[in-house]
Order: sequence, then structure tokens, then C-alpha cells
Amino acid sequence: MSPFHHTLAQLASLATIRGDVVEAKLWSSALDLARAHHIESELDAGPLFQDPPPGINPAILEHLRRAYEAGGWVLVESGVADLPADLRWLFESGAVTLDQLATVHRELGVTSAADIVAAVREQKLRALHGLDETVERAVAASLSNLRARIPRIPLGRAVSLAVKMLAALRATPGVAWAAPLGSLRRGQDQVGDIELIAATDQPSAAIDALLTLPSSSHVLHRSERRLYVMTNLQQIGVRLTHPANAGADLLHLTGSRAHFEALQAHAASKGFSLRADGLRTADGTLVPAATESDIYGALGLPLIPPEIRGGDDEIERAIRGELPALVSLGDIRGDLHMHSEWSDGRDSIGAMVEACCALGYEYMAITDHSPSSAASRNLTIDGVKRQADEIARLRERYPEIVILHGCEADILPDGRLDFPDEVLRRFDIVLASLHDRSGHTPDQLMERYVAAMKHPLVTLIAHPTNRLVPTREGYDLDYDRLFEMAVETGTVLEIDGAPSHLDLDGALARRAVAAGATVSIDSDCHRSDLLGRQMNLGILTARRGWVEPRHVLNTRPFLDVHALIAAKRASH
Repeated sequence: MSPFHHTLAQLASLATIRGDVVEAKLWSSALDLARAHHIESELDAGPLFQDPPPGINPAILEHLRRAYEAGGWVLVESGVADLPADLRWLFESGAVTLDQLATVHRELGVTSAADIVAAVREQKLRALHGLDETVERAVAASLSNLRARIPRIPLGRAVSLAVKMLAALRATPGVAWAAPLGSLRRGQDQVGDIELIAATDQPSAAIDALLTLPSSSHVLHRSERRLYVMTNLQQIGVRLTHPANAGADLLHLTGSRAHFEALQAHAASKGFSLRADGLRTADGTLVPAATESDIYGALGLPLIPPEIRGGDDEIERAIRGELPALVSLGDIRGDLHMHSEWSDGRDSIGAMVEACCALGYEYMAITDHSPSSAASRNLTIDGVKRQADEIARLRERYPEIVILHGCEADILPDGRLDFPDEVLRRFDIVLASLHDRSGHTPDQLMERYVAAMKHPLVTLIAHPTNRLVPTREGYDLDYDRLFEMAVETGTVLEIDGAPSHLDLDGALARRAVAAGATVSIDSDCHRSDLLGRQMNLGILTARRGWVEPRHVLNTRPFLDVHALIAAKRASH
């Protein structure tokens, strides 16, 4: 086969991988036309356009003209760039040729890293025509670098991109349910990719519904039960699985890989085999799994929440009946950290109150920034009284919710708070936070925290690590000491749901509650329309930390919250 013929064959293969049957047929026909007229290179094609044979499909001729004018290799590079990301990176790793990639996709339906991992683990690649054990080993060796090359997506951005497609799927007739997959479902603060799954016997209707969304105009791949699109410069993949075994797909594709491998080992100990396609008995019979619980139940386990499927000790804890009853959105009674137009928030206090009422909260706290904050606007000492008057009027308008007048006070370099005590006493709740490192060492930062936690008017330490996802790591502190001081002083530690914070993260939240600290899950929201979404992010982060409702201040009735604030103020 000449290089030009090979290029045309590659273009047909690329169209096949993308699921574009019409395009694949046109490129295959262009290859047949080139062969029939002995066109061995782009340059040989010129006379064909000047005097085309009768009866030639104009579309076929047009495809050949594109290769002639642009250069076939340019079209191949463009086609590779339009593949689903994991397939593109696998090809670019050098582990497979484009022809081999097309074979893997055609025979196994592979479109993602999870598919590739499963195919390698189950030794399916070596059985394909044109591949062997050497290729399979090369693919296996590429996997660690494959995922390392993928830019991580902040959880907040991933959720905002996924939510519209999930809503469209759930509103489509015939779709039983839809959910995110992978690290997005597990609530990691940075997500590897955005993949969704829906259970349906009518996949074409679901695909048609997704393609009506304005954000789904650039299709990377479409087949009977899969769709990959680019939206806002980000790839989103959708799998439309058979309802009868949808639980198996959801379990495998949620991960983590370490959790799935540990579950496979547990299944083997029970006489089963667990693979990507589901759970099988010793004689190879597939155990139907419409839900994940069907598989966990068959293995004698309760459903393990996706946020704690990290491959740590969750399966051993499940076997012993010691899984936590994780906090959920339904447990939240109020939000104790948000900002209004009095500092750097977008909306009025009234708009924030209305949104909190719509969310069904029993209480809320307006906590605008103190004067030294680097925020774009700050609450001044002179403004405290005027803000209090506005909140008093809103309390009359909204008797169904308790509106706390609070502030987020900066902890200054010497450990003092940004407002004097006579001002702080006017607030119903005081949050303290570090925003400025001031060139301090970790020990000096810790001393600033200790001073704030010992202050009787400080109820809560906001976003304790002060990280910014994904650009800035949190403080390198002695967090065990921080948790110890929180318990000793009766100070609450925050799990901040702002997408740039997610702070405390899951690992630190788990250590905090294990040390006996009380946490508060808050939105730290600056817009009324995002209060619910950012609270959800906080809940996801808390669940990754094995946090239960009993650990959380704002799962408690307002009288209990008020009692905690009053107890600390009275104890010093």
C-alpha cells in the first residue's frame, strides 16, 4: 500500500473511531477510487479533478480533493486531535499504531482509559488481529504516563460542566437514572476527566437529547451507546448502558482502581470473579446487577459510598460493619459562611436570604470580610451598624429563617483579629481566617491560629489550610496540633465548599473528626444562585473525609448552634 493509500485508510479509520459511519464510508470509497485510477500520491490526483469519470459520487471526489489540497497528513493530524482524549494520548504514546488503535476500538469498543485498563487486565488485546503480547505490554507500560499527561480539572468546573448534561439525560424518556463517573463521582478536588453514565433501553433518544444542547456542537465520537463532545474546551463522555447490568458498569467506572482491585480480591475469596463487565459465579454465570448494591450484596457487603472508595480500609470496615453513616445534603440545616455586596459578594443580603429560604435552611450567617482583607470590598467598622440594621429589617420580612449577623475576620500577623473586641461583640458569630502569610513560617502561622482559637469570640476557623485549587498548596502546618487546639478551645473547623478552597480536604477532615473536632460544612458563597452548588461541593468533600452528621455543627438545630457559640464566649 502506498503512503497516500495508507493515509486515506487512516482517515477512514479515524472516522470509524469517531463513530461517523458516513464519513468513514466516503474515505473508504476515496481510497477505492485512488486505487482504481492508479493515484499513488496527492500530486497524481490533479488530472482526476480536471476530467472526473462519469458517475462518480461528488462527495467522494470532494474528499479526495481535500486530501489533495490540504495534504493527507494534515487531515490525519487533525483527525487524531479530534479523537476522545484517552485514545489520542494512547496513540501519541507510541504504544499502538493508528491501525491498531482502530482495531482495538472496533473489536472492544474502547474509548477511555478505564476501557484500556480493563482490556489489558483481562488480556484481550493480544487476541486481536494485528496485535500481540508485545503490543499489550507496551499499552500497559503507557498507562501510568497516559493519565499523568491529562490536565486535571478542578471539581467545581467539572460539576458545572456536567450538571446540564446530567439534567438533560434525566429528563429524557426512557432514561432510568444518570450519574457522573470516576473521580468526579468520588468527589476528588481535581478530576481526571468528565464521564457520565445513564441506564436506558433507548440510547438514540438520549443521544439526540444531548445533541440538542448548544454546548454539544463539536462531536468527537458517536456510536450506539457512547457519545463524546467538546463543550467549553472540555471533553465530556457519556455512556448509555443496558439497565439490566447498569450497576456493574457504574461500579467499575466509578473506581477507584485500588478499590475495584480490592473488591476483586474479596470476590475471589467468596468464589466469584469480578471483571469490568460484572460479577460472575464460579461457573462463569453473570450475576445480574441493575444496581451497585446487587454486586456488593452478593459479596456480603453493604453499599460502600463512592466518596470513600479509595482502596484504603473501606472494604475491611464494611466486612466488620463499621462503615460511617456519611453526612448528606439532607442533614444540613443552615449555612454559616457567605458574603454579600457589603464586601466582595455579588448579591444583596436580601437575595442571599431568599436563596437560603428556597434551600429550606433553618438558619444562615452573613459573614462579610473585615477591613484588612485583600478582598475587592470589605465591611468597615462604620458599616457594621448599618449592616446590622439591614439584617434586622430582613428578620422581620423572613421570620421563617434565623439570620445571623457575622463576619469573617482576618487573623493579623501578630495574632490579633482585624476588628477590635468591642466591634466583634456586636456580631452573632465570628469566623477567623488567614489570608496573608506575611512571610511567616509554619510555626508562626500556627501561633496565629492558636491565638485566634483562644479568643472567646471566635466560633469557627474558615478554610484552615488556605489553599487555592488548583494553583496553590495549603499551609504546611502541624495539623494534629491544630485539631488538638480546636478541641481544647471548643473552636469549630470549616470544610469550605468554595470550588477554589474545598478546605479542609477529605484527608484532613477525616483526621480532624477522628481527633474529636467539630466541623462546619459551609458554602463560602459570593452569589445567591451558587449557594446550593457550593454546599454540595462541601458535602462531597466532607464525605471523602468519612464525616458523619454527628461531627457537623450545621446539622444541628439552631438552639444547639447558639448554645455552642454562647458556651465558648462564656468560658473565657
